[in-house]
Amino acid sequence: MPAKRPPIPLSRERIIEAALHIADGQGLRRLTMRRLGDALQVEAMAIYHHIPGGKEALLDALAEHVTTVTVEDGAGGSWQDLARAWARACRAALLAHPGVLALAMTRPPRGRAAAALREHIDRLGDAGLPDPAGALRTIRAYVMGSVAIEVQRSGWNGEAAESADEAVAAFERGLDAVIAGLAAGLPPGAGGRT
Repeated sequence: MPAKRPPIPLSRERIIEAALHIADGQGLRRLTMRRLGDALQVEAMAIYHHIPGGKEALLDALAEHVTTVTVEDGAGGSWQDLARAWARACRAALLAHPGVLALAMTRPPRGRAAAALREHIDRLGDAGLPDPAGALRTIRAYVMGSVAIEVQRSGWNGEAAESADEAVAAFERGLDAVIAGLAAGLPPGAGGRT
């Protein structure tokens, strides 16, 4: 008889990954602590040791996980390049987990997600954007709205209404318009506007 493999230790990260798998595959409504425990091969109560606040804390953790977006330093020097890189990274993170898009859109940024936003606001300001917090709010609103429509049209839960290439092209057109609008609102000579 082969030796039993020891169980994989339970961790916050493992819980979040399993919860994302359930939410993406079956929808948020099907994510219960019991179903999550079954997926992890543990009693549901064991999850509370790593996520003490229960299901609400788990939902917050899922939103934080999906909305913690960082951009590498090599993304470019202008605020426009940084904004584009962040918007694309945010879109990719949200599209990777369509099952928790509603959480990402309705839960305020906390923990690592809030810290990542503050860091990006600082980087946009350092790159010459006069109101980086306002600009990032505008870009976040565009990205989240665009991704919501893209998920709706992607056929995530049915038949696709547009191809992946069409979705990317539509996102990029909208992003160009948002960046151009932000640049147009700057005083002459500020933030790269001439």
